[in-house]
Amino acid sequence: MFFVLFLCSCTKNKETFSPEETISPEISLNAFDLETDNDGLSRTKAVLKTVHGNISFKFYPKSAPNTVTRLLQLINEGFYDGLSFHRVIPGFVIQTGDPTGSGKGGSGNILKAEINELQHIKGTIAMARSHNNIDSADSQFYISLSSLPHLDGKYTIFGQVIEGIDVLDKIQKGDKILSIQIIR
Repeated sequence: MFFVLFLCSCTKNKETFSPEETISPEISLNAFDLETDNDGLSRTKAVLKTVHGNISFKFYPKSAPNTVTRLLQLINEGFYDGLSFHRVIPGFVIQTGDPTGSGKGGSGNILKAEINELQHIKGTIAMARSHNNIDSADSQFYISLSSLPHLDGKYTIFGQVIEGIDVLDKIQKGDKILSIQIIR
């Protein structure tokens, strides 16, 4: 009888848990491929790995389709792997995405702004840009460390942290992204 109960419990666990699928860099993925929930967040997530822990986030593919498509491409190419957080302002933002680490570099492909109705709350992810040119975003993005309503409607918000919100406050200037992976 014990053996039968053991087999039943094993079968039950197999049905309950399903492994997540990491997207291969060879697979082209764009915003239009992403299914969304009622809040507009993608079911697909990205996991940003740091020495302090993982930060998982989802995308807003309908609110910023071109930006999300470009970020998916850069992530799949491994562009962000090894890049530092070059700007860290406690209570405000952490910023990354510059291969030079100076805050002035990028991938070389400028994105047109996709300003949307989304709001800056803790964990909001948006494109960094030059102060005087709304259409100057490239590969740099920031993650808000608090509610920042004065930035609403001025920057392209494309994602939201869903796990690892506590890790955000541990990031220090110079800390590196170990990797970012897309998970379906």
